[in-house]
Amino acid sequence: MIVHVTEVEVVGPHSLRLAFNDGLKKRVNLFPLLDGPVFLPLQDPEYFSSVRLDAEVGTVVWPNQADIAPETLHDLPEEK
Repeated sequence: MIVHVTEVEVVGPHSLRLAFNDGLKKRVNLFPLLDGPVFLPLQDPEYFSSVRLDAEVGTVVWPNQADIAPETLHDLPEEK
């Protein structure tokens, strides 16, 4: 099965609650992934909160075209 994000909600400065097409739902902290030029703006919580679901590619994206592969998101540990 190809994994896709089906829902996204901002739930913290760098955390998202995600739902996937395989039924998995979890909260993840993305801060450890926000390295490199394209991800630098996402370190600002206000900019991070501009995330949206791109249903066409099945993952989350930001206005600067930063995105994270749905498989990577799926494999992240759940934030407590």
